[in-house]
Amino acid sequence: MSVKLGQFFNCFALLNLLLFVTNVLCGRDFYSILGVPRSATLNQIKKAYRKLAKEWHPDKNPDNPLAQEKFQDLGAAYEVLSDEDKRKTYDQYGEEGLKNDAFGGGSDPFASFFGDFGFFTGGNRQGGQREIPRGGDIVMDLWVTLEELYSGNFVEVVRNKPVIRPAKGSRQCNCRQEMVTRQLGPGRFQMTQQTVCDECPNVKLVNEEKLLEIEIEPGMKDGQEQKFVAEGEPHIDGEPGDLRLRIQTLPHPVFERRGDDLYTNVTISLTDALSGFTLQITHLDGHKVDITRDKITFPGARIRKKNEGMPNYENNNSKGTLYITFDVDFPKGELTAEHKEKIKEIFKEETKTKIYNGLRGY
Repeated sequence: MSVKLGQFFNCFALLNLLLFVTNVLCGRDFYSILGVPRSATLNQIKKAYRKLAKEWHPDKNPDNPLAQEKFQDLGAAYEVLSDEDKRKTYDQYGEEGLKNDAFGGGSDPFASFFGDFGFFTGGNRQGGQREIPRGGDIVMDLWVTLEELYSGNFVEVVRNKPVIRPAKGSRQCNCRQEMVTRQLGPGRFQMTQQTVCDECPNVKLVNEEKLLEIEIEPGMKDGQEQKFVAEGEPHIDGEPGDLRLRIQTLPHPVFERRGDDLYTNVTISLTDALSGFTLQITHLDGHKVDITRDKITFPGARIRKKNEGMPNYENNNSKGTLYITFDVDFPKGELTAEHKEKIKEIFKEETKTKIYNGLRGY
């Protein structure tokens, strides 16, 4: 009987091995899809995805039937390779291993196969475990430039945090309230609640510096957060909290952002306002926006340039509008009588005077 059972286990293990090999060979090669080596860093993976996603976005390739499929493959590859746990599972078991969660996240396949039978586990079943205590989260503002929010960037931040290190001696830990039964006499018992603690090695908190890399994605908005797991406050008997960096935009000397739109003001001379002009505005990534006016530009006039605003966070290929408001710089000094007559002759306008309450909009 033992020989047959051993043969069964060997066959079962061989079958699992063949399934894993088949899954790895038949699934998509996410590294090839992104064009990165298997040793690629997270930074390289993010840059490759951003470049290819812009290139293969369906909105940019409306006549290419393969664009949609290619774009979906890129999204699937990035979702897996940018996640440390998913990437480990994929490297070991392939794409099918992700769907099956590699037999329950790498647990013993025999445990799941015989899990309902007590003679393999001693009758103990998981459940009702005590919640692990956790340190507090830290929320900090990360001030970034409008240029970084337009083009994207990787920012390095030095994190100084307390880290738990071993120390001499021991301490009480994992303290909890438990019910204890005490016999008072024949047939008499008393149940009381008391604090019960374990004995753990002593620890101490030591300040350490760690370099964190934050990706500023194009189109991010104020209030969006980047989370770093376990980089928050430590807990001496549990897990550390998270560090959450909240995006905040630094004031810009030229542009103001409102949603995905940009606003700016341009001051022109009175001559240009009357006769027309051509000028260029240097955008956030350095490219030039051409402005040409042939007609009269009055103070407060506004024009708009479509697709010259901020990139949309969900779809970087879609951009908002750039609104340009013009101010007119009137010349200082006095005009001669001859100049005044020429101006009147040019415009041939009668004197127009209107007195009204401008604050009420009349």
